[in-house]
Amino acid sequence: MIDNALLQAGHVRLSVDGPRADVVLVRAEARNAQTPAMWRALSAVGDLLPPDVRVVVLSGQGRSFSAGLDRALIDGTGIAGEVGLVDMARMPADELDATIAGIQQAFTWWREHDAVTVAAVHGHAVGAGFQLALACDLLVVASDAQLAMREPSLGLVPDLGGTHALTEAVGYRRALEICATGRWVGAEEAVRLGVAQLAVDPSELSGTVDDLVAALLAVPPGALAATKRLLRDAGGRDRREQMAAERAEQAGRLAELAGLLG
Repeated sequence: MIDNALLQAGHVRLSVDGPRADVVLVRAEARNAQTPAMWRALSAVGDLLPPDVRVVVLSGQGRSFSAGLDRALIDGTGIAGEVGLVDMARMPADELDATIAGIQQAFTWWREHDAVTVAAVHGHAVGAGFQLALACDLLVVASDAQLAMREPSLGLVPDLGGTHALTEAVGYRRALEICATGRWVGAEEAVRLGVAQLAVDPSELSGTVDDLVAALLAVPPGALAATKRLLRDAGGRDRREQMAAERAEQAGRLAELAGLLG
């Protein structure tokens, strides 16, 4: 059952249409700037998805995908009832670690879930916004997209999974350059570097994502989920370990096929 109150409080909309789910950030007046309430909602989405969902599309309403952290969390003005960066700086080490780990949950399930997750990015994706897009399996960007990792420029580090995902996509040296300078990465460069898979005119973003979803859903469900698992975890295995994982997944596929044919 979808907890609409939790999602609405976090300015997140979840809709499910058979095997497809759409997650939309709906805080357009703030360029979808992120808050603790939004993180709680995003964390919950992974648990709220029905088991037959096979593709999840993440997008942002309004002019931008996500402008990153809400400025009130950074500048000390604060959000009533929520923990800001100044509060976090004063926490004991174990409490701080637990707080950051809780926030990270909003960014982790996108890769861990068997569904293929697709970020549809337009306008700005800055800091936490960039990291949220990187949390997804695939990125489709509009030609107006501007991505940046601004945390080091604020005296911080990207701590929402972005360092792993960016390095995985572009390699250590380019990831360091992008993070350390905080510069903008445009749509064409994002595709060239492997951060995004497609760049299209803003007017074509929705249709292109729909076509990609249709192509993904044309693959038998078990095969798509198994292939995602194999590719996602390949970096942590050596060649022989990966081949063993391939055998195990293939055995599952053959058993399913035998059941269908028998």
